[in-house]
Amino acid sequence: MGLDMFARTTKRRLNSPVDFTTNDADTELYYWRKHPNLHGWMEQLYRLNGGSDAFNCTTVQLTEDDIDRLEQVIRDGKLPETSGFFFGMSDGSECEDDLDFIAKARAAIAKGFSVYYYAWW
Repeated sequence: MGLDMFARTTKRRLNSPVDFTTNDADTELYYWRKHPNLHGWMEQLYRLNGGSDAFNCTTVQLTEDDIDRLEQVIRDGKLPETSGFFFGMSDGSECEDDLDFIAKARAAIAKGFSVYYYAWW
């Protein structure tokens, strides 16, 4: 049990920035386990883009601008402190992995893929 977090890619055109249906053909781009502060940032993005459901098993698209903002927040060490049942704790050691994700997300978008985030807890 716990917070499992995924970035996935798809060639499909997403019909909404949030709450769109995933597809088995979508490809996993990145995986995190129990990194609640990143999850908190993604939830803020989800809400900003109109999401209103509980942020569990929901989707949010990540655009180039979102990736740029996320990178700056990561580099500044300003991911929002987030907690939840079985979420674990972010301790700052995730920075290198997060920046690796940023590079992979940018490369996928440059190749014409849509990138999105999905978590299950």
